[in-house]
Amino acid sequence: MFDIELQKIFQKNKIMAVMVIDNIKDAVPAARALARGGIRLIELAWRTDISFEALLAIRENLPELTIGAGTVIKPEQVRKLAQAKVRFGVSPGTNRQVLATAKECGLAFAPGIATPSDIETALEFDCKILKFFPAEPIGSLKYLKSMAAPYEHLGLKYIPLGGLNENNFGEYLADSNILAIGGSWMLSPNLVKEHNWETITEKARKCINFADKINVRKNPNPSGIAELPSISHKPQNNTVPNY
Repeated sequence: MFDIELQKIFQKNKIMAVMVIDNIKDAVPAARALARGGIRLIELAWRTDISFEALLAIRENLPELTIGAGTVIKPEQVRKLAQAKVRFGVSPGTNRQVLATAKECGLAFAPGIATPSDIETALEFDCKILKFFPAEPIGSLKYLKSMAAPYEHLGLKYIPLGGLNENNFGEYLADSNILAIGGSWMLSPNLVKEHNWETITEKARKCINFADKINVRKNPNPSGIAELPSISHKPQNNTVPNY
């Protein structure tokens, strides 16, 4: 249910930062800190009472970002997102009611998958961009490649989340199955609570610079989406620094 334009945005930017916001006053400063580091994709997890309000505030103040909602687990959430014309939604699983509502409302949606049965459930609702979750605990990239093999001819692409960090995300990005990766390591709850925006920016910048150095070679898929150049950043070494 991702349109070609949205797929290109994910393909180009590679890294989606996952945000959890407890205080509405932190939403825009935290997103701005990520943006200063080069992040252009954000999933704001719908886990607090102010999550939806925070998403709208970020969208209004930082229109250069592509922001969607995560932890979308109820049909009413889907309807609210669609009514507000939020760019996309992401869920941890494959709830058929949620997927049916997303399809009905025309909301771009990436359901969470962990098994072949999950993939086939997602396909019932025309979802071809899938969240692989929880990526590391369930078996990491090796497991995903084995699971995805029978569906390769369908042109499915995956966004792994769960356990990814600055030390392992490069392995995922280099794989042809991967559209983009997601994670929250750049803005831990403590960094947000302490308003440590400079550290968040630096973490984001290091990850973006490293992602730009990965020599990604992806085979053309049936959608015809061409490989796009990444955003240019100051050159860095191929090794992710410890921080």
